[in-house]
Amino acid sequence: MNRPPPTSPSCIGRRGSAALAALLLGLCTSGCSFNLSSLSPGADKDEPKVTASTTPQTRSAATKADPQESKVQVARGISLAQAGQRDDAMTAFNTAIDLDPASSQGFYQRGLLYQSGKKCKFAIADFTSASGLTPQQVEPLLGRAQCYLALGKAEEAAADLDEASSVAPGNAQIWIARGNIYEKLGNRDKAADSFARAVLLRPNDETARSGVSRNGGRSG
Repeated sequence: MNRPPPTSPSCIGRRGSAALAALLLGLCTSGCSFNLSSLSPGADKDEPKVTASTTPQTRSAATKADPQESKVQVARGISLAQAGQRDDAMTAFNTAIDLDPASSQGFYQRGLLYQSGKKCKFAIADFTSASGLTPQQVEPLLGRAQCYLALGKAEEAAADLDEASSVAPGNAQIWIARGNIYEKLGNRDKAADSFARAVLLRPNDETARSGVSRNGGRSG
């Protein structure tokens, strides 16, 4: 039985980034690791190398660009995904990207669908495309970081959180997630700095304050 992907907003926004950062925080505190044997059989075996150009293509020469209809298809895909109709949702997102190859939301939402189906490499490719189209948004970076964590690639996830913290320096949850990852990687200086920045934003956050203490920093 297919499980619907997590509910996500129709546009990238602050609520979405907070939810993703919270999920990242949960993953990090549980050890930043996944049991890859739990992935669906062959989920990644036949997937391509992670580049945006290897994302499944559906565009045909007869397809005409229509950015407005692309937005309609993205919204339709979100509704279908939330209803658990994964195949129809994928078709809608593919159509959206066909109609507007610059649709960051099309790539981002399709990435979420791949991610929920544990197709991590396809998801990474789509999040990479979405991030390239909207570098000022943190959600694709957070989504990609989650996928890297799922594949046991903590260093790549840390790099995405470096970038995310630069894009959204006022998001305490991102700093806490970054601190947890660097703590797992053994980089106590970066971990302490990350937790300290979170404390500046949330002085009473015990998770951040204890993170500073564990890594030899000062919480103020």
